[in-house]
Amino acid sequence: MNQLSPVKVGVVWERLNGLMDQVAETCVRTSFSAVVRENYDFAIGLLDARGRQIAQSRRSVPSFIGTMSRTLTAMLEKFPVDTLQPGDVLITNDGWLGTGHLNDITMIKPLFRDGRHLGYVGSIFHTVDIGGAPSPSAKDSYEEGLTIPVAKIVSEGAENPLLIDFIEANLREPEETLGDIRSQFAAYHRCSERLLRLLDEEDLDDLEAFSDDVLDRSEASLRRAIEAIPDGVYAGGLTADGFEHPLEIRCSLTVRGSEIVVDYAGTAEQIERPVNSPMTFTKAYSCYAIKCALDPGTPINDGTFRPIRVTAPEGSLVNPRRPAPVWGRHLSGHYMPPAIYGALSKVAPDKVIADCGSPLWNVYFKGRREGTGRPFVKMFFMNGGHGARPNQDGPGCLSFPSNVSNQAIEQFENQAPLLVEEKALVPDTGGAGRFRGGNAQRLTFRNVAQTPVVVTIRHERVDNPPRGLLGGEPGSGGLDLVNGEPIPSKSQTQIQPDDAVTFQTPGGGGMGPPGERDPEAIRADLTSGLVTPEHAKLHYGYDV
Repeated sequence: MNQLSPVKVGVVWERLNGLMDQVAETCVRTSFSAVVRENYDFAIGLLDARGRQIAQSRRSVPSFIGTMSRTLTAMLEKFPVDTLQPGDVLITNDGWLGTGHLNDITMIKPLFRDGRHLGYVGSIFHTVDIGGAPSPSAKDSYEEGLTIPVAKIVSEGAENPLLIDFIEANLREPEETLGDIRSQFAAYHRCSERLLRLLDEEDLDDLEAFSDDVLDRSEASLRRAIEAIPDGVYAGGLTADGFEHPLEIRCSLTVRGSEIVVDYAGTAEQIERPVNSPMTFTKAYSCYAIKCALDPGTPINDGTFRPIRVTAPEGSLVNPRRPAPVWGRHLSGHYMPPAIYGALSKVAPDKVIADCGSPLWNVYFKGRREGTGRPFVKMFFMNGGHGARPNQDGPGCLSFPSNVSNQAIEQFENQAPLLVEEKALVPDTGGAGRFRGGNAQRLTFRNVAQTPVVVTIRHERVDNPPRGLLGGEPGSGGLDLVNGEPIPSKSQTQIQPDDAVTFQTPGGGGMGPPGERDPEAIRADLTSGLVTPEHAKLHYGYDV
C-alpha cells in the first residue's frame, strides 16, 4: 500500500469534505420532509472498505456520525461484504443497532469500481412517523412503531417491493418517509459518480492509504490532547427530571496517559418510560463531548474514537436491555456532555461549557387535515439557551449537543393547521456569571383548525434547570402551558379549536462568579433587553 504525502492527504481530505457536502445537498433538495429539508436532522457519511468512517457532511448530526460505522458492522454480520453487489442498499432502524430509537432510519450502500469493492456511503435521517403510537407513557419499544430489521431495501438496483409495502402500510404519511428514503438513493448515485471521478483525478486506486493516514492523524491528535490532562479519576453527574421521580446520571472519567475511560456506573436503572438511551447513542455523545472539549479543530472520524472507551451497567438508563422504550432516548443521551464536562471542569476548566438548555426540546402535533380527513404528524424543534463558555456568553436558542437547525415559521404553518403567534427571547432566563448563559425562547401555537389537535411533549430541565459552572448561576427552568395553564412536561394533550399551547425552553447556565462580570457587558445586556434592570441589580449588584 503506497504512503501518501501530507499534501496529497490534505487535498483529498478537502475534496472529500466538499463531496460529502454536495451529496448532503442532494438529500436536502430532493427530500420530502421538513425535518431533513429544514432541520437538517440527517447525516451523510463515507466509510472505507473496512467499514471505518472517514468523512461526513459538515452539518451531520453528531449522534449519527458516532453510530454509522457500528450499524454497518451489524449489517455485515447478516450480509457479509462478499455477498454484496453493485446497486445493493442495506437498511435498518433497530434502536440497539442504530442511533437509539426507531425514528432514525440508517441506510448504507456498498461502492464498487470496476467490480472491486471500494467502501460504503451511508445516510441516516429522522422520520417523524414510524407507525405505532409513541407517547411518554410507552412501556416498551413495541409500542413505539415499526422496527425494520437489517434488510436489503434495494438489491442490484431494484427496490424490494415487499419491504416497501411493509413500510408504507405502517405509516400515516408514507409518501413523506418513502420520499426521503428515495432521496437518499439519489444522493448515493451522486456520491458514487463524484467519488470515482475524484479517485481518477487524484490518481488513487482506492481509499485505503488515505483512510489509514487520516484515521491515524485524528487518533494521534486526540491522544496528545488527552495527555495534557493530569492522570486521575474525575467524577461528574447530574439529576434529570424523570417522571414520577428524578433520575440520577453518574459518570467517572479515568485518564491514563493518552486514553480516557468514561464509566456510567451509579446511573439509575432503566425504566418503563421512553427515556432510555441504548449504548450506541450513549457512546456517540460521550465521544462527541470529549472531542468538542479537548480537540475540536481536527477531523472527526473513527480514528477520533480510538482513545476513548465508554462503559455502562447493562440494564441502566444509559445501556438498557431490549425491549425498553427508547423513543425519547435523547432525554438521557443528551445529558452525557454536561455530566462529562462537570468532571472535566476540575482539571480543564478552560475546555468546557456550562449546562445548555437541552436535552433538545421538540413537540409533536397530530391530527387530520380539513377537507380530506387524511392524518398528519408534524414535529417542531425548539432550542434552549446555550451554556456560557470559558470566555464568552452563551448564545440564545442554539442547539447542543445536537446541531439540528431551526425551521422557518412560515414553512411550519404551511404543513399544519397551527398559527405561531409568538417566537421571542425571554429576558432574565440566562444564568448569571462572569459570562452569562444564553436566553430561553418562548413560542405559542394556536390551533386554527376546526378539529382537535393532539400535542405530545417530552421535555427536560423543567424541575432541574441547566446548572452554572465554576461559580456561575443556573439558567431558568422550562415551562409548558395550554391556554396559560401549566401542563406536565411529558404528556399528551388534546387542544381544541382556538386553544393555544405555549412552550418556554430552559435558559443556559452561567460561567464564573457573577461579581466578576464586566460592567460594559451588563450595560450591553440591558440595552439589548436580554436582562432587566431588576435582574441586573439582584444578580450583579448593578444599579442603572
